[in-house]
Amino acid sequence: MTHPSPYAAPGFYDDALRKGRHRDIVGGRWDETPRIVLPLLAQHGLSETDHLLDIGAGALRLGRHLAPMVTEYWATDASRALMLKGWETELDEATRKRLPQDHLIEDATFAYPQIPDSITAALAFAVFTHLPARSLHDALTNLRPRFPHLRHVFFTLFLCPEGHTGPHRQKDGVVTHPDRFPWHMTETQALTIAETAGFPATAQPHRLPRGQILFTAQPL
Repeated sequence: MTHPSPYAAPGFYDDALRKGRHRDIVGGRWDETPRIVLPLLAQHGLSETDHLLDIGAGALRLGRHLAPMVTEYWATDASRALMLKGWETELDEATRKRLPQDHLIEDATFAYPQIPDSITAALAFAVFTHLPARSLHDALTNLRPRFPHLRHVFFTLFLCPEGHTGPHRQKDGVVTHPDRFPWHMTETQALTIAETAGFPATAQPHRLPRGQILFTAQPL
């Protein structure tokens, strides 16, 4: 059976966590990624008054910094065990108090179960680089009816040139694909998906780890 990414293979998370690889499977770059990404989120509107939903939060590489920065922080991931591993091993005591474990919700289908409707900002960093374009559509489409107070959405993608049909080498060297992991799409595809879901988006020029592109969006 072909899976959209290695993460979807049976036993992937159990095996990785047993080997202590919770940092590796979310892409490593444990300190570099927050150093680059957090200032950009603030630059594009994330503030201490926000109630943030971190979609695909993994081992809390960003979440360990974001939880103290906002009024309330919630996280989802296909593996709650991965988030709990990050909570147990990567958070200091003060951050654990700001981020109770019941704010870590398993969600592999972008249904956002148990998340309160008070969410004002949503982030999906390095999520849709692992999944086909329909996942971006599902994630954005499901956001609108669930979170009426949503003001900001941030997500990252690998892009390829318009009209490109095969593999593409990103600036950081990773080779991405239109039909398998790691996934890419054109900017036009991304903007069309976002607008159809009710989130007109803008591709930002910032250089992100592994050549990802940051998109910012606000609901219509």
